[in-house]
Amino acid sequence: MSEDDDPDNSRNRLLMMLAFTAVYVIWGSTYLAIRVGVRAWPPFLMSGVRFVTAGSLLYALLRARGVRAPARAEWGHAAIAGLLMLAGGNGLVTFAEQQVPSNLTALLVAGVPLHMALLDWARPGGKPPRRRVVVGIGVGAAGMALLVSGGRATSHEVSALAIAAILLSGVVWAAGSLYARYGALNAHPVMAAAQEMLVGGAALLLISAARGEPGVVARTGVTTESTLALVYLTIFGSLVAFSAFGWLVKATTPARLSTVAYVNPVVAVVLGWAILDERLGARAIAGAVLIVCAVLVMTLPKRA
Repeated sequence: MSEDDDPDNSRNRLLMMLAFTAVYVIWGSTYLAIRVGVRAWPPFLMSGVRFVTAGSLLYALLRARGVRAPARAEWGHAAIAGLLMLAGGNGLVTFAEQQVPSNLTALLVAGVPLHMALLDWARPGGKPPRRRVVVGIGVGAAGMALLVSGGRATSHEVSALAIAAILLSGVVWAAGSLYARYGALNAHPVMAAAQEMLVGGAALLLISAARGEPGVVARTGVTTESTLALVYLTIFGSLVAFSAFGWLVKATTPARLSTVAYVNPVVAVVLGWAILDERLGARAIAGAVLIVCAVLVMTLPKRA
């Protein structure tokens, strides 16, 4: 029997394809869902409910299937990754999307590989980036500058503070991703994702309570449209896509996983244009093209 006929290999290829599809398409659509959700839900409350619910369901499912309970040290490592990626990275994005269109948000977040390359170099024991990575960082930085300066030419009002929050979110997400790659997380990657969602979601709920967001919901209520967006984010954006991402961190190469950075924005831009009538000015489009090209230069194999 050839390697291609091996049932285990065929199953792994199918799982890999499904996981990448989930991360590409679902995560690309979450920018739209967040934009719709924050029309009625306060940002940190929505994110906290989303991740605590998804993390609890996933944790219970894994324990029911016999996955061991995480050790105390593993909770500590998961807490750092969850606080950086979810409370910091996703929380800031959700906060910013109250004033920034989903397409512009996704394009700004596409610069995460640039942040990761720089932070990986700066960490203890980090190696200087290769020449083409340096070129990619330079091109990507130029693209970010064009995108930010051209962001006010979009079809919606854009806040400078919200733009800054998105840029900061990319840095903390990159730091959390690097910590998850090198840190001693749970050996079961999906259990590690559940832990990160529980800790990150709990932190977001604490921030929400400090801001008085539950009282806002009690006074004003929420719409059916925004609640459906929250349900979509919880089930598909967190339970399915974040779990798939956690599995891919262990199952595939960093280069393949980094392709998410230039597929997600395409999905987000198309959905934002088709459903929310979001548009970008010429300068912002030029910046977006530079960022995508920079990520391609940094992540594609040298022969390609």
